[in-house]
Amino acid sequence: MANLGPTDSSIHTFTTDRQRWKGLKGFARENRRQPTPAEEQLWQVLRGGQLGYRFRRQHAIANYLVDFVCLPAWLVVEVDGAVHQAPEAVAYDSGRTQALQECGFSVVRFTNEQVLHRLPQVLAKIDQHLTQLPS
Repeated sequence: MANLGPTDSSIHTFTTDRQRWKGLKGFARENRRQPTPAEEQLWQVLRGGQLGYRFRRQHAIANYLVDFVCLPAWLVVEVDGAVHQAPEAVAYDSGRTQALQECGFSVVRFTNEQVLHRLPQVLAKIDQHLTQLPS
């Protein structure tokens, strides 16, 4: 997928094409229905613009579903469980992060444990990314 770049206004509506979305839609819907406890806890804070920005969850960008995205800020927030510590998962996540960055997004990752046990620090880190936006 071409670099969408922060100046491309279409990002607010289209972050993947219809064909890819057809393949991802069911998975996104299931992930929204069955979030992990960490995803659910973080979503309760991110939803409704409580940090001053609107976030979406299980949103498709290029070939990927991201846990959370703030489109105006070009910020992706990922919450990783223990499975993401396996060497093959680390390699996959690295490539995924690179692909999202090539689309113009910043990516910040947290473990389930960070979200569940250190939520104020997680929110501060997200807020730091949001406040570093150009005006």
